[in-house]
Amino acid sequence: MQDKVMLKIVKEAIESVLYKKSVDKGLYLSLYPELKQKGAVFVTINKRKSLRGCIGSLVAHRTLFDDLVENAISAGFKDPRFAPLSMQEYESGDLSIEVSVLSEPKPLVYSDVEELKSKIRVGVDGVILTLDGHRATFLPQVWEQLPEFELFFSHLCQKAGLEGECIQRHPNIEVYEVKKIR
Repeated sequence: MQDKVMLKIVKEAIESVLYKKSVDKGLYLSLYPELKQKGAVFVTINKRKSLRGCIGSLVAHRTLFDDLVENAISAGFKDPRFAPLSMQEYESGDLSIEVSVLSEPKPLVYSDVEELKSKIRVGVDGVILTLDGHRATFLPQVWEQLPEFELFFSHLCQKAGLEGECIQRHPNIEVYEVKKIR
């Protein structure tokens, strides 16, 4: 399946809310049967290179088609950090959309922070951190803004609602890769 198809589905999902249209699921599934397979995606909306919305799934729990549609709508209209997209904003030409298709997360076994540091692939690994009932993830793209291991993990701990040094408490770490589509 072409990357353009996934982007088209995401745009149509956003437009389904803005213009009260529908996405033709039957047509897409008949043309691209691979959309019936389970898949996990994040949809990121940027406005002039600043984050405008980002919602996704860490684990494949529904069809790729449904995950694209639901996460596109959530990124555009339900990200609690931002107001819902307006029609004017969408039509302004200032937005860019990125889809990240996630591989299945794999546990990363490590004994201490130094070993973790040696196993993490900066710029390649997306990271899921779990500790004491708190959980957060950063897509691999976040390494572009936070290229240093300590800074990346400090922000990830804070995103999870933990202290910035939570990595010292040996949280569970899972890693995944993404295929980026812009």
